[in-house]
Amino acid sequence: MIRSFIVESTCNNMRIDRWLKNKLGKIPQSLIEKSLRLGKIKINKKKIKSSFKIKTNDKIELFNFNFKEKIKYEKKQFNPSIEVIKSNEDLIIDNNEDFIVLNKSAGISVQGGTKSKKNLVDIFAKSEIFQGTKPFSVHRLDKDTSGVFIIAKNRQTAQLLTSLFRLRKVHKTYLAICNGEIEKDSGEWNDNLIRYDNGKKITEKAKTIFKVIDKNTNASLVQMKPITGRKHQLRKQLFNIGHSIFGDKKYNSSISSKGINKDLMLHSYQIKFMINEKKYTYKALLPDYFNKLLKTKRLNFSN
Repeated sequence: MIRSFIVESTCNNMRIDRWLKNKLGKIPQSLIEKSLRLGKIKINKKKIKSSFKIKTNDKIELFNFNFKEKIKYEKKQFNPSIEVIKSNEDLIIDNNEDFIVLNKSAGISVQGGTKSKKNLVDIFAKSEIFQGTKPFSVHRLDKDTSGVFIIAKNRQTAQLLTSLFRLRKVHKTYLAICNGEIEKDSGEWNDNLIRYDNGKKITEKAKTIFKVIDKNTNASLVQMKPITGRKHQLRKQLFNIGHSIFGDKKYNSSISSKGINKDLMLHSYQIKFMINEKKYTYKALLPDYFNKLLKTKRLNFSN
């Protein structure tokens, strides 16, 4: 039995072994290697190695390659209305041939899950901006965090940007409104943050450079530049020093913040990086609710 596939543009330059696992399931690497040696897997009628990188429109043929495909529990795709697509397109700061940058709204996930959820990837998958391709998320931003967010338009750009984030060559600046008066005006937070993965305790080092922009006995406006990228890093670090972010229901060190606002006062304000010696800098304006609380707490910030 022969099965054949034509490589789509979104898989250009992908290793054949990775393509097989993405397409057919969790195939053991040993089975792939053996099948390639025996010629059960060919590209354009030629035998290849597992490290071979496929190209758009390559023809992949499987000869008596018997592997029971895994049962997929498909993520329920969010089906956005035209109004939802348009409202998110209106948040775009920059749109070029390789990626878009938008001022993400709070309360929207980057990607969907097993339950049908409103998320950016599914929304922009239906946008004309991504016609002929698909959106690739290249970094994380919590559902309740607003601000600068990048979505790649092709796999090559996605891989490049993901590498820049991993190598800490993307410089991010966040703003937060916190409970109480932070004592030190600037400095570094170096913490050992704990998280659990399938019941296993994991300790991770976290480093953030901070600067207090304005403060009073009631609240502080703090600028943060994370050096590491741990999950909930900034929220945990502010909680650890007793100055949790207003609206943070998970890491909350103050009863007095309860009921003041439902929005998390954490905003991804700026992102800077360089590609081929060209500098990119993007800033996202503060949401109205953020500015409203600044005014309520009598904190000053020049946007």
